[in-house]
Amino acid sequence: MAYFGKVVIITGSGQGIGQCMALAYAKKRAIVIIAESDEEAGEETKSLIKAIGGECLFIKTDIKEEASVEQMVNQVVERYGKIDILINNAAVQIQGENDTLFTRSVATFEETLRVNVTGAYICSKYCAMHMPEGSSILNIVSTRALMSEPHTEPYTASKGALLALTHALANSLAHRVRVNAISPGWINVSEWKKKKDRKFTALTEEDHMQHLVGRVGVPEDVAEAALFLTSEGAGFITGSNFVIDGGMTVKMIYAE
Repeated sequence: MAYFGKVVIITGSGQGIGQCMALAYAKKRAIVIIAESDEEAGEETKSLIKAIGGECLFIKTDIKEEASVEQMVNQVVERYGKIDILINNAAVQIQGENDTLFTRSVATFEETLRVNVTGAYICSKYCAMHMPEGSSILNIVSTRALMSEPHTEPYTASKGALLALTHALANSLAHRVRVNAISPGWINVSEWKKKKDRKFTALTEEDHMQHLVGRVGVPEDVAEAALFLTSEGAGFITGSNFVIDGGMTVKMIYAE
């Protein structure tokens, strides 16, 4: 997969799956734009990419604010002249310990959608203006768009909306930009947090055996799929959602 010189914007790439994808594209010699609101996390990703000889640019970006996104995009285009790939990865999950449908504020619901859906829409709008034919947008959704747990309405609704936004954008940008989604399942990102929050999470055999492949997912599983879906090898794929969950969502579970 040829990524040399490709300009790749990855939102929320200071930590977690986003950071893993940023490193994966940098290793393929892409120019990685770290669009991240957390300055400390963004600088850490920048340092990691520089350490492997990669080219990157960290731009502090609040994706829910149109002016911030527009400024980020203008800075990228002024420097590189184009945008080849946009990965809408940034998301929030605002969940208090005792939050329920009945106790959660409407403001929390709206804030979640503002970041997870409106943010992706804003980024897609401004980036697509500068994306040449053959470019790609990838939305990082979640299996929460397809299944739920009690009292997860804000995050679940936002991911469902982002999945619908995927096929809408695929139609609007047809013949020029392909738009696809990845819906990760259980991905252990504990070791991909920024340095001060990084920790090792011990997983049990039961955790792993909930998956048909026999293990919990890792960020590299999503990064590998992203590299394929934004490559020329996936040139006939658009408007699609790829579930990366080790088979967890197709396993029937019966209460004992």
